[in-house]
Amino acid sequence: MASQSDETTPLLRGPQRAIGAVNESNGHPDRKPRNAAPSEPEPTLFFRVCRLLEKRVEERILFAGFLITLSFSFTQVPIFYVFHLMVCDVFYSDHPPFEGPGDRCTRNEIAAGTATQYSILGMSTTLCGTINLFVAGWMAKRLGPRAALMVQTFVPAIRVATQILGVMAGGKAGILIFQCTQLITVIGGPVGYILVANIIAGEVVQPLRRTAVFGMLQGCIMLGQGLGYLAGGVIGDSWGIRRPFEVAFCSFLLATLYVRVAMPYIPAESLSSQSTPNSKGLAGFFAPLRVLAPQEICLASGAAARHYGVLFLCAGVFLGVLATGYAPLLIQMYATAVFEFDQNKNGWLMSEFAFMRAAFLIFLFPRIIEWGRRWHLASGAVAMEGTGEPEQAHLATNPEELEAPIGSFAEEEPVAASEAREDEGTGFDLFFLRISLVVDGLLTMCAAFATKSWHIYLAACLLPFASGSAPAAKGVMTEMCGASRRADALNALTLVENIARLATQGLFGFVFAALAQVGKPHLTFFANAGIAFLAAGVLLFSRFRPEGSRLLEDAGASQSQQDSSDDRS
Repeated sequence: MASQSDETTPLLRGPQRAIGAVNESNGHPDRKPRNAAPSEPEPTLFFRVCRLLEKRVEERILFAGFLITLSFSFTQVPIFYVFHLMVCDVFYSDHPPFEGPGDRCTRNEIAAGTATQYSILGMSTTLCGTINLFVAGWMAKRLGPRAALMVQTFVPAIRVATQILGVMAGGKAGILIFQCTQLITVIGGPVGYILVANIIAGEVVQPLRRTAVFGMLQGCIMLGQGLGYLAGGVIGDSWGIRRPFEVAFCSFLLATLYVRVAMPYIPAESLSSQSTPNSKGLAGFFAPLRVLAPQEICLASGAAARHYGVLFLCAGVFLGVLATGYAPLLIQMYATAVFEFDQNKNGWLMSEFAFMRAAFLIFLFPRIIEWGRRWHLASGAVAMEGTGEPEQAHLATNPEELEAPIGSFAEEEPVAASEAREDEGTGFDLFFLRISLVVDGLLTMCAAFATKSWHIYLAACLLPFASGSAPAAKGVMTEMCGASRRADALNALTLVENIARLATQGLFGFVFAALAQVGKPHLTFFANAGIAFLAAGVLLFSRFRPEGSRLLEDAGASQSQQDSSDDRS
C-alpha cells in the first residue's frame, strides 16, 4: 500500500533528511534536529592541514624562501673562519711552531692566504652559480618547478656533508675539498633556488599581486640571511666549528621535505607548452638568452615593428645592481677603514641592514605597490575621460564565451564583457623602479657625509628603504615578456643581476682601493650614486608595448600549439 504523501513530501528521497532538519530546527540548517541521522565524520587533522595549505599558497612560498636561505646562511660566516684555521695549519706545516703569547694564527701571511683562498671560493661560487641558473631553469621546464626546487635544496645538503669532511680533514686536504665542493653548485646552489621560487610565485600567484609577492619573497630571503649569519656565528662559537655545517645539513633535509609537502604542483608541460616551438634540446637550455633580444611585435594597425623595452630594462637593471649591489660591502669596508669597526660591529651592521631590508620588502613594499597601482589607474581613467575616447570593450560572439542559459531566466543578447587585464596597473611598477634607483642614489650620497660611527648604523637603517628595485624589475619583466616566456624572462633577469654582482665587486673594489690610497674613500659613495642615477636614466627608455600590440613570437607559438592539437584530434 502506498504511503500517504502531500505537498510537503519531497520528490526525491535523498534530501528528505536535510529538509526535515531545516523544518525541525525552525529554519536554521546549522542547528541539528533531535532525531536526525548521524552526520558525516569530521575531517581529520591531516585533511584540515591540507585544506589550510591549499588556501595559504603565498605564505608557503614565502616560508620556503626563508627556510632555504636560512639553510644556506648557516655556513657563510663559519666558512671564512674554517679557511683561516686551515691556512694556519698549512702555514705551520713548513714553518717552526708558534711560541709566545697570543693567537698563533694572527700573522700577515696567514691573513693573506686566507683572503686568497676565500676569493677563489667566491669566484668559483659565482661562476658555478651562473651555470646553475641555466640548469635550474632547464630542470623547471623538464621536471616541473617543485621537483627542480627539491633538487636545489637536496644537492646543497650533499655539498654541506662533503664540507664536513673537509673540516675534519683540515690543512691542504680540507682546502681542496672545500674548493671542489663548489662544482656541486652547478646542479643545486644558492642562485637556482631563488629562480625556481620566483617561477613558482609567478605561476600560481594572481597577476595583480605578482610584483608584491616577488618583493615579499626577496624580503623573506633577506630575513633568512640575517638570521642565518647570526645563528651560524653563535653556533660555531658555542658548540664548535663543525656544528654550523651539521645544522645546515639537517636544515637542508628539512627544507627538501617541506618543498615536497607544501609547494604547489605545477606540471612541467604547463611551462614547456608555453615556450616557443624551437625551444627543445640545446636551444631550450639557452632559451633565456633569447629573451634579451629585441622583441618582434605586431601593432594594432597590423604593421610589424621591433620593441626595445626589455633590452633597455635589462640594461637599466644591470647598472642598478652595479650600483646597489656593492652598497652593503661598501658600508662595511668604509666603517672598517674609517671608524675601525671590528668583526663584531660589522656583524651587527650587516644584520641590521638585512633585517631592515626584509621588513621593508615584507610589510611596506606590497602596500606601496597596491597604493601606487590604484593611483596609476585613477590617473589613467581621468586622462581617458578627458580625451573623451572610451575604451573599446570586447564583444562576446563565440559560443564558448557565453554562459549557459538557466531555465528560470530568459536568454540575453551578448553584451560587452569587461575582461580582467593581467597587466592592469603594472605601469606603476616601472615608474617605481626608476624612482627607487634615484632614491637609492640620494641615500648612498648621504652616507658619504658620515662623521661618526652611529651615522653608519643610520645609513644601514635607511638604505634598505630603496631596495624595492629588484622585485619591481621582475614584475615589469614578466609583463613585458608575457605568460609564454615568464620562466625564461625571470631566468634572463636573474642572469643579468648575477653578472652585475660579479662586475660590481671588481669595479668598486678597485675604485675603493684607489680612493683609499689618496685618503678619500668617501668619494666611492658618490661614484656609486652616479651609476644609480645613470641606471634610472636608462630606464626612461624602457616602456611597455603599445596598446593593442602583441608579440609575434607568442602568436606563432599559439598557432603551432593549435595546429598540433588539430593534428592529434
